[in-house]
Amino acid sequence: MAALAKVVARQRAEMDRLQEQAATSAVVERAKGALMALTGCSPEAAHDDLLQRAKAAGRTLVEECWITLGTLVTPPGHHVGGTAEVSPAVPPADPADEGVRGLVRPPAASPEHPAAPQSSDSAVLAALGRALVRAGTPHDLAHCLREHLAEPVGTDAVMLYRRLPAGGLELMGHAGVDDTLADQWRHVPPLSGVAALDALDTGEPRWLENLAEDSERYLLIGDPVERWPSRAWLPVVGGSQAHVAIGVFRSRGGPFTAHTRELLRGAARLCAGRLRAFDARPEHLAQGAPDAVHNLFEALPGTTVLLTPLRSASGDVEDYRIDAATPQTVDVSGRGGRELTGLRILECWPAVAEEPLWQGWLGALETGEPYESEPYVQQELVAGAQELSTYSVRAARVGDGLLVTWLRQDSSDRQEQRLADLQRLGRLGWATWNLVTREAVWSSQAYALCDRDPVHGPLRLEELRELALPDDEAVIATAVRELLTEGKPFDVPFRIRTTSGVRHLRAVAEAVPDHEGTPVQVHGFVQDLTAQRSAELALVDSERAMLAQHGILQAERMLAGRLQHALLPLPRRPVRLAGLRVDLAYLPAESGVHVGGDWFSAIELPDEDALFVVGDVAGHGIDAVATMAQLRFTAKGMIFTGSSLTGALARLNTLLLHSRDAHGTATMVLARYQPEEHRLVWAQAGHLPPLLLRGGEARYLERPRGMLLGAAESPVFEEAECRLEPGDRLLLYTDGLVERPGEGIQLGLERLAEAATAHRTDAPGSLGPLMATMLEGERRDDVCILDIRVPTEPA
Repeated sequence: MAALAKVVARQRAEMDRLQEQAATSAVVERAKGALMALTGCSPEAAHDDLLQRAKAAGRTLVEECWITLGTLVTPPGHHVGGTAEVSPAVPPADPADEGVRGLVRPPAASPEHPAAPQSSDSAVLAALGRALVRAGTPHDLAHCLREHLAEPVGTDAVMLYRRLPAGGLELMGHAGVDDTLADQWRHVPPLSGVAALDALDTGEPRWLENLAEDSERYLLIGDPVERWPSRAWLPVVGGSQAHVAIGVFRSRGGPFTAHTRELLRGAARLCAGRLRAFDARPEHLAQGAPDAVHNLFEALPGTTVLLTPLRSASGDVEDYRIDAATPQTVDVSGRGGRELTGLRILECWPAVAEEPLWQGWLGALETGEPYESEPYVQQELVAGAQELSTYSVRAARVGDGLLVTWLRQDSSDRQEQRLADLQRLGRLGWATWNLVTREAVWSSQAYALCDRDPVHGPLRLEELRELALPDDEAVIATAVRELLTEGKPFDVPFRIRTTSGVRHLRAVAEAVPDHEGTPVQVHGFVQDLTAQRSAELALVDSERAMLAQHGILQAERMLAGRLQHALLPLPRRPVRLAGLRVDLAYLPAESGVHVGGDWFSAIELPDEDALFVVGDVAGHGIDAVATMAQLRFTAKGMIFTGSSLTGALARLNTLLLHSRDAHGTATMVLARYQPEEHRLVWAQAGHLPPLLLRGGEARYLERPRGMLLGAAESPVFEEAECRLEPGDRLLLYTDGLVERPGEGIQLGLERLAEAATAHRTDAPGSLGPLMATMLEGERRDDVCILDIRVPTEPA
């Protein structure tokens, strides 16, 4: 096995050597042929001249051949024997003496630019010249440059741009650049401030060595641009002018030395010949197609193009070249007909690569099966007006290329398509009955709606009743009989049974009479109303359920209201407690059918103190009223038996958590007034603070600690106290007084303070104007208020 491996390795190395030698020989022979065509010398003389020039310049033979080929240019229309004649870019002053030395333009000697590269540069360029022999694509060339210039120049990335006929740039190859960045910079419009364009226009390199200054002058490539702080753009002169620019990017900053600049110039001159080889094509390929084909395409109607696939080194189709196009074919730039010959598809229609057309064309090339796209709609100008037209694209393989045609559907096709769309979207199907020939024709949608197999054919008009359920047969039979005997059109609903269940249909038909008035033909359609009928039935059921639920809720409201009035009687006049005057107000919500759980208490305790309570149970209805009653009476009982305010709140919290009869959560304020000391002690459980009005000013009492009842196992409740003075007014209230939909609670509290300050009357019934100001519009919650006033003089 080891011996066999050695044999394979030797054979592989020999094959690589032979391939490189063959490629090198091809370059040498092409350069010799060019010299022979220019000077008329023999092959031996051309070979000797190339050797002498390479030796004089310190180059290898392959380098000199590449440079020689790169400096050649083909004058337009100049041919020799049917083949383009090659002429020098700079003709020699004296052909007899100078030979063909004008083909090569070495840099002028100067302190900064020596006349010949150093020995190390020669080695680099020699290696690069040998590698260029194997470069089959511009991408390969870019990788060669990056690989061979990485160490001597510090090259990290290379980009190759070619000038487009329209004036912009197209990325033709790159190395060291990610695909995302390459896609972003694939096409560069003809703008000012583009270093590559500047280098091509002037024919001189552009050295970008100061990132701050260069970013102000040029549009820099990179994401971020700091990725390459120094870069160079070198034009590749392939004749009279440069058409390709090589970009060399370095991740290290600093200027390019004179030695580095000369090396890069030499590499650019070396690449000229290889780039020219990429562009060299046979004459029939350059023209795209013979004149006979062009004449044929000019006579063809519609939009048609003949394409040749352009493949990469791996064989993948990168683009298509347009070899012929009809006069009606126009690209996105407005070019048409023969103007498109030789251009690329992505150059004319860039969006094609992202559409299903591209994959369809590839399939037609690989399988040979014609491809036809789905119809699509586009807007175009027809007879001076914008109109939507429907197109489809057909591609067929012709030899190694593709014949692509855009087919515009005519009016009959569009009408048929619209009719099919109308039937599908409207759940309709048409039918025609000829009463003379006894023939019937149904559309495919009619078969589908009637759940009938087209193999069995359409039903006769008299047989329509067989489709319907037994309860609906008589209706259809009567309608058909009146249509046939009296010519009376019908529009009847009926039901059929299908594999998916009962379907609701509507049949509409009219008769076409002859000159004597006898029906001879019937036109009609059938429509699926299942979704509509289902919605109607669901709506009826919903209305019935709503009426039933409304009755139940009304009864519940009436019961809850009566229970609430029984448990929470309202006094008709102000109450006197412990020297205080107390006004009470309670208003139920206006919206909904449920009664809320707001409540109050204002009683005198055995020790002549006064107890004031305001609370609110979450929710509405019977459960809320029951919980309200339980909390109200339990709170009063505990205070009567000597419990503290905080102790009572803690026990009420336990009651809500563990009692089966309790409901949800609740908020509450407990306040005890001691008349001897004019001291008000109060505690709260998640409730809004009392409002104190004194001396024409309003302020809210600072709330002690306390959280919602029924929300936690071990809440903390604290007491606070306030000394009441003669003339003071204290408001205890529930949240229904200050809350409004879509508004923060703080705005409601500010509005209450302003309204209470504005209504400072001490007369009984003063709560009316205050509530009228606060409760504008619909109320969604109950409102409960205790208005406690301290007389200015002892009673």
